[in-house]
Amino acid sequence: MRLFNKRGAKDLGIDLGTSNTLVFQKNQGIVVREPSVVAFNDKNKKILAVGHKANEMIGRTPGNIKAIKPMKDGVIADFEITEKMLKYFINKNNKKSKFFKPRVIVCIPSGSTDVEKRSVLDAASEAGAKEAFLIEEAMAAAMGVGLPVQEPIGNMVVDIGGGSTEVAVISLGGIVNSKVIRDGGNRMDEQIIQHIKEEYNLMIGERTAEEIKKEIGTVSLSSSQESKEIRGRNIVEGLPKIVSIDAEEIKKALQSTTDNIISTIKIVLENTPPELSSDIINNGIILTGGGGLLTGLDERIKAEVDIEVHLSESPLDSVAKGTGIALEEINTLSNTLISEGDY
Repeated sequence: MRLFNKRGAKDLGIDLGTSNTLVFQKNQGIVVREPSVVAFNDKNKKILAVGHKANEMIGRTPGNIKAIKPMKDGVIADFEITEKMLKYFINKNNKKSKFFKPRVIVCIPSGSTDVEKRSVLDAASEAGAKEAFLIEEAMAAAMGVGLPVQEPIGNMVVDIGGGSTEVAVISLGGIVNSKVIRDGGNRMDEQIIQHIKEEYNLMIGERTAEEIKKEIGTVSLSSSQESKEIRGRNIVEGLPKIVSIDAEEIKKALQSTTDNIISTIKIVLENTPPELSSDIINNGIILTGGGGLLTGLDERIKAEVDIEVHLSESPLDSVAKGTGIALEEINTLSNTLISEGDY
C-alpha cells in the first residue's frame, strides 16, 4: 500500500455516517458537518441539494423530487447517490486545488464485507479522491478519544451511530474482538414513531422523533417528569393534532434498542481474552457516537456489566477526529488502513 506524502495539505478524513457526514481536513480540523441526505429530481436524476438544504426537504417535497439518505445501517444502500454526495463534500473543501486531488480516508463499520469495502473505495475514487483508504470506525473512534491503540493494552469502545452500534476491543493497533448490530439512533427514532402511532393514533416524521429523543429521551434508572408537546396527523381523522408525551413512555419505547446494545456489549466481553478483560475493568468502557448522548445510557450499561463507563468529550466528533490522527500518523498505520491494493 502506498503511503501519503508531504503534499497532503488537502488530505481528507471522512466519517461517512448513516445520519451525518463529517469531514476532517488535514491541518484544519473538522470542516464539514452535514446530514447524509441528497435531494434530486426523480425524472432526470439531477442533484438539487446535499446536506443541510436536502435535509430540510425531507417530508416536504413534491412527487418529482426525492430527498433520501443513501447510507443505511452504516453501509452504502445507493451507490450512485452516495458517490455524488461524496463528490459534493470532497469538492466543497478542494475548490482551490483544481490540479491536485485529495487523498481520502473513509470510515467503515468493523466486519464490513469485501463488497461493502469495495463499494466505499470505488465511491470515494469516483468522487474525486486521488487515493482512497478505509479505516474501521471503532479504531478511528478509539484514536479520536485519545486511547493508546498501539499499546499492548485492552480498550473497549462502544460507538453508537445513526445506523448501527459497534462494540470493539482494541489492542496493539488492531481490533481483537468486535460486533456490529443494526441498532442505533435511527432505530430509536423509529421506535418513538411507532409508539406514538400505537398510543395516540398520531403520525409524526423522523425529524420530530429525533427532537423528542434529544429533548426528553432517556433510559435512566431513575424516573423523569419531563414532557413535550408534539404535533402530527391523526390517523383516524386525517387532521392535525397536538398531544403531550412524557419521558417515561419514551423510555419504554427505547427499551428494546437499549437491551440490544447492552446484550452486544456482554457478548463481546464474554469473548474477550482474560488479560484484555482485566485491562477493560481497570480502564472502563468508552462510550461515543451520537447515540451515546442518550440520557442515562452510560449508567444503564454500568449497572448491567459492572464496569465504569466514560462518555467521550465529543461523542459526535470522535470518529472524524480519529481520521485526522490517521492522516497525521499514516506511516505507522500502514497495517491498519485498507486500500484498493489490498484486493
